[in-house]
Amino acid sequence: MATTKIVTAYAPGTVANMVCGFDILGFALHEPADQMTLSLSDKPGIVIAPDEEYHLPTEPEKNVAGASLIGMMEAWGQPIGFELTMKKMIKPGSGIGSSAASSAGAVVAANHLLGNPFSKEQLVQFAMFGEKVASGVKHADNIAPCIYGGVTLVRSILPLDIISLPSPNLFVSIVHPQIEVRTADARAVLKHTIQLKSAIKQWGNIAGLVAGLMKHDYDLIGRSLEDHIIEPVRSILIPGFDDVKKRCKEAGALGGGISGSGPSIFMLSKQEDTAKQVGAIMADVYTRLGIDYHVYVTTINQQGIRLA
Repeated sequence: MATTKIVTAYAPGTVANMVCGFDILGFALHEPADQMTLSLSDKPGIVIAPDEEYHLPTEPEKNVAGASLIGMMEAWGQPIGFELTMKKMIKPGSGIGSSAASSAGAVVAANHLLGNPFSKEQLVQFAMFGEKVASGVKHADNIAPCIYGGVTLVRSILPLDIISLPSPNLFVSIVHPQIEVRTADARAVLKHTIQLKSAIKQWGNIAGLVAGLMKHDYDLIGRSLEDHIIEPVRSILIPGFDDVKKRCKEAGALGGGISGSGPSIFMLSKQEDTAKQVGAIMADVYTRLGIDYHVYVTTINQQGIRLA
């Protein structure tokens, strides 16, 4: 076990799906990021400090970070106690990986306190317990990039198979309209069957996006950022979505779409000036709609969770 008994983790927001890669692709952001302080306790169990802003559950089994720690503690197999304090900078229901940041940040911090006995893949498996609490489904498209950093491909859940992909030197513009789209609700609107022609287009875009990342072909990345299955359904839950996407691409963005289950929208740009212009367009759309919003202009985080 490590000699330190307290550690602070900065767990970044993430963009999941990357438009066409539903539940399998994602990348980490430099901002926003949750701040989580975890300490070892002499008393076995998990104590979670109350969250004054979002009033998240303090019962470990109902809290995404607590559920993830429970999964780790069962694998550890020895009595252990943790005390957790979270400063949430990623609003729950934002679509930029709030539950994943809490889940992943908790287990990465705990692993450090225990002397790093678990691999990154195992940490993803533990954090998936938190995602199940949040959405009812164990998915890793936010957790994987949060822990690994950069861009990740979740080739399989059973067995878990995570592949780190080359990360493009692109700028990311994100608008978070201050409305909530719960992941469980966003999943509920999805169709259970799809047409073969739509699936073929989707497969082509996923392959094209991965090839674009591997070849650092930004134009191919832009052409591949199209979704024929999920986005047409989920976008109806996000006011202003079509306007944002159209105007941002006209301004020079490579492309983008819904971040995770929404309501946040992301766009990728080659140049910082373009990304800032895209951010201004996003702000203008939601100002005109009379919806509060927050805009981030950032880059892809190659490190993932940072410990201090």
